[in-house]
Amino acid sequence: MQLRLLTPIILLCAAISIKASAQSSRPDKLYSMSGIGFAFPMGETSDYFKPKFSTSLGVNLAVGNGGFFVYPKVSLHAFTFNQQIADAGYSYTIQKGRSTTYLLNIALGYRKIVDKWAFYGFAGAGGGFILTPQAGVNASTLQVNMDNKTNSLGIAEGGGGIEYNIGGANLFIEASYMYGFGKIQNRVFNTVPISIGIKPNLSKLLSKL
Repeated sequence: MQLRLLTPIILLCAAISIKASAQSSRPDKLYSMSGIGFAFPMGETSDYFKPKFSTSLGVNLAVGNGGFFVYPKVSLHAFTFNQQIADAGYSYTIQKGRSTTYLLNIALGYRKIVDKWAFYGFAGAGGGFILTPQAGVNASTLQVNMDNKTNSLGIAEGGGGIEYNIGGANLFIEASYMYGFGKIQNRVFNTVPISIGIKPNLSKLLSKL
């Protein structure tokens, strides 16, 4: 449900930028982005989260004729959840559960293209939701009722990456630092996502529309 709320924002940003991008002479006017990897919890976040396989989706929207671009991205990180403190109304803590993030970051970046290589950095802010599991135990019926707690928070994220052009798309590797302006399990949330993936160049497709 949360993903359905976040992804239309990225699509809206892409639609607004199409007309402006079409007038630019840049070779990197518009990319879509799909990455896979891991988000590594840092500091006290590692008390309750351990990394699992994660994904991210985004777009790169050119700004002007220089190297600047706008970078909206949805982070769908997954973690193993080892609960430290039972939630209000629950008597048991979850161990080796699964937690998922639905976090939208909108960043401003700068890309430098050197032959088939490109180097970029970005910084921005956003927010979203982190779902953590809960378990209610009914001793009389011997049933466990599973639920999710929605933890909302703002985030700041900065990082960089390297790309290699393979024709109509770029392969990339990206690393960043994400800081959460909120606490989970009474501890600050911060993590280092590292991902690899592909960025198709949509500029040629848009020019034919």
